[in-house]
Amino acid sequence: MNTHGFALVREQEVPELNSRALLYRHVATGAELLSIENDDENKVFGITFRTPPSDSTGVAHILEHITLCGSRKYPLKDPFVELIKGSLKTFLNAFTYPDKTCYPVASQNTQDFYNLVDVYLDAVFFPRIARHHFEQEGWHYELEDAAQPLAYKGVVYNEMKGAYSSPDSMLHRYVQQSLFPDTTYGVDSGGDPAHIPDLTYEQLKGFHDTFYHPSNARIFFYGNDDPAHRFALLAEYLDAFQPIEVPSDVPLQPSFAAPRTVERTYAASAADADASKAMVAISWKLGEVSDLTETLGLVVLDHMLLGTPAAPLRKALIDSGLGENVVGGGLGDSLRELTFSTGLKNTDPQRVAEIEQLVLGTLRALADGGIAQGEVDAAMNTVEFSLRENNTGSFPRGISLMLGALGGWLYGRDPIDQISFEAPLAALKQAIAADAPAYFGALIQRYFLDNPHRTTVVLKADPALGERLAAQERARLDAAQAALSEQAAQAIVLRTAELKELQERPDPPEVRATIPSLGIADLDRQVRSIPIEVLDGAVKLIYHDIFANGIVYLDLGFDLRTLAPELLPYLPLFGRSLLEMGTKREDYVQLSQRIGRSTGGIHVDRLVSTRRGDRGSAAWLLLRGKAMPEHVGELLAIMRDVITGVNLDNRERFRQMALQEKTRFESSLVPSGHSFADARLRARFSEADWAGEQMGGISYLLFVRQLIQRIDSDWEGVCATLQQIRDTLLNRAAMLCNITADHASWLQVRPQIDAALSELPSSPVSHAPWPQGLDQPDEGLLIPAQVNYVAKGGSLTAAGFAPSGAVAVVSNYLRTAYLWEQVRVRGGAYGGFSRYDRLTGVWSMLSYRDPNLLRTLDVYDGTGAFLRGLDLSETELTRSIIGTISDLDAYQLPDAKGYTSLVRYLIGETDELRQIYRDQVLGTTLADFHKMGQALDVLSQRASVVAIGGQAAVEQANAERPGLLHVEQVL
Repeated sequence: MNTHGFALVREQEVPELNSRALLYRHVATGAELLSIENDDENKVFGITFRTPPSDSTGVAHILEHITLCGSRKYPLKDPFVELIKGSLKTFLNAFTYPDKTCYPVASQNTQDFYNLVDVYLDAVFFPRIARHHFEQEGWHYELEDAAQPLAYKGVVYNEMKGAYSSPDSMLHRYVQQSLFPDTTYGVDSGGDPAHIPDLTYEQLKGFHDTFYHPSNARIFFYGNDDPAHRFALLAEYLDAFQPIEVPSDVPLQPSFAAPRTVERTYAASAADADASKAMVAISWKLGEVSDLTETLGLVVLDHMLLGTPAAPLRKALIDSGLGENVVGGGLGDSLRELTFSTGLKNTDPQRVAEIEQLVLGTLRALADGGIAQGEVDAAMNTVEFSLRENNTGSFPRGISLMLGALGGWLYGRDPIDQISFEAPLAALKQAIAADAPAYFGALIQRYFLDNPHRTTVVLKADPALGERLAAQERARLDAAQAALSEQAAQAIVLRTAELKELQERPDPPEVRATIPSLGIADLDRQVRSIPIEVLDGAVKLIYHDIFANGIVYLDLGFDLRTLAPELLPYLPLFGRSLLEMGTKREDYVQLSQRIGRSTGGIHVDRLVSTRRGDRGSAAWLLLRGKAMPEHVGELLAIMRDVITGVNLDNRERFRQMALQEKTRFESSLVPSGHSFADARLRARFSEADWAGEQMGGISYLLFVRQLIQRIDSDWEGVCATLQQIRDTLLNRAAMLCNITADHASWLQVRPQIDAALSELPSSPVSHAPWPQGLDQPDEGLLIPAQVNYVAKGGSLTAAGFAPSGAVAVVSNYLRTAYLWEQVRVRGGAYGGFSRYDRLTGVWSMLSYRDPNLLRTLDVYDGTGAFLRGLDLSETELTRSIIGTISDLDAYQLPDAKGYTSLVRYLIGETDELRQIYRDQVLGTTLADFHKMGQALDVLSQRASVVAIGGQAAVEQANAERPGLLHVEQVL
């Protein structure tokens, strides 16, 4: 069969995915198409090119950015941003991997979906690739005056400076490069800041000419749209090309004859200069595994070794006391050859040999018969449950499927086989039926113990590295400037001004009109309700009748408002204790295996939000589990055992968890600095945000550091506090149970739920008073980073403004217009955002991986004037409304719907109130933008600032504006 120039290669029903998969080949060019047909309304398209770089200039990454900066059919400055503004997308982005570049989109609206597909196809095949886009997104010399020092600017340049400021990110890069020194994986496809300025515009264009061709493309469609229309969309583009030979093969890495050791350093603060701040990763190249049964066996083995705190390899590493947390990530499947990596963080580099011996010794003991059948059963059930549930969270299932297919498809293997798990799962079950420990022991022997292709990467803390890198950059710039003639220097000044003028010049209305868009009439006027039934029982029951493919999702909620405020920082570790300390009946290894054998998993979560109306807090600790109906009784029994019989008196285990929390939060500060800055800022203005920051922000990190000392000096006091929390929370009068399941499953499990909950103790409920905010000056929080995260904001309500749904529309517009252009495009930061909480009335603006600090604050302060002077066309206004509705109507899987409905119930967000808000969004006018401008003018005079960044940037800000920021070292 030939359809629009595509020949069918093969088709297959994939019942485990409720899908029909068809693989086609475009006859003229050789492009391959995997077309997945099913009833999922969250439709997905993706086009992927094999793009192996030969150096670390970041050419593939920079091209990914520039590809979405205008094309033949859509010659705007930034079609990507216009789509963000005015699409009902459920996903819109692009990814650069070490050997491929992916361009995926998703939407629930069919016309919107096809609009996105068309823009992306035109972008990848016919991008403008203008020189000023290369300078903006990649790098350029910036010089506003010939007498000033030369500087580098560029979005990717600063993005990667941020990435190179993260020790965990650097460890991952060094591990990959150590395992694949002779292939494309031995360079950095994202770009090394030291090498990005080596890239030329001509090289970038040549890279596109070489790799962005249908002969090198893998195209993917998924969902419930008309399959025939997919071909028509593609034919318009592919028929314009002739076949070519694309040199994009990714070679295999020759195997090592013996293990190797690599030593590197990462930038640290002076406080982290001691030897115990090293990271050690032991890693293997497992090779190209084409046997899908064996690949699945390695997935199960990976979970068995590292997947839970009780997993034997993870447990051995933590119990050794040689480090504070596990690093490495386990099994890696994003490259042509599989990898495996594990190790320790915050360890002494002098003890590398001990860590190697520990890892190898543990693996040897497991291979020699040390794997228990209980460990196998738990891992097999967990992996199978995950495969069948196919729960990708907010990430579209179709994109997850596409990435899974690419794992073999990109290297010449059948993509349908890559996504069909039923046959390899059955084969694996058969293979391990006779002797499961022996089967997995043999995998360990073959892929680890007998495999000499192993590296040990030692990453040491170097407090001088940051200054040394800055000095090297400055020296390179100074040398370049010294070599400039007066005429050449003036040319850079003129080019700097020209680039800024191009960045500020708006697209003509007729050009903006080329972007396809929906209209207000295409939007649902009514809110989407989620089924909810509130029932009285021993514990309040909240039930959501939602089809969940036979799975029962069950949450037990404990009211945190019953706790005194000084107890809140203990909550994250207390929550972990429930599942990671064991019970009176079983240690935590046995408990972990029990959870894995019978359920789809249990985890602890927290909900903290301002309530509607009374401004108080809804604050809950949630024990969340899932199981098939026949196993709900065991799920409830496990939950009962952990809340009534948790063993809190295990100092060494609790200390291990506290060290893990400390290192986890320290590792998150650089990659997620904007979130920490925003949380710290918002903690000043509401009770709920104060509480959230105590349990998950900078305050929590500072608390955990002190707690670790108390565990050693006053364990009895710490243990007594944990017991107090348990005794206070374990009160069915202050509990709830949230269930999401289909009606038949609900009828089957309700008697068990009622019986289990009626056995819990009950006592009168009293709520403790909590602070209404955090009293702090404007802050400059220091971390060893080459970039900054700058937050400024405050309460619009306190500023005298009565916010409505229109604020969300204004916020959407600012993120994709003023802040995008001023913070990202002109400022060189990777991102600029605005956030508004309609429950608290708090507004904030944030930057991400930002080379600036004061300039960004000035941009924030100019927001009001920008809005007051804004002349917004009806088309632009409509797009901003559509983009806001897209956020309100985010696609959700069954468990997420049930949880969302629970949250709305607890905070008082009724469908009637949601409808009022939606009507306000849909009715937004230009006058609302002007009113918001006036409000932000007032707010800027009283707003608070939290900046997280490097010492030089914060000190320079205080030098230029004395007393601006109270400085504190946090990392």
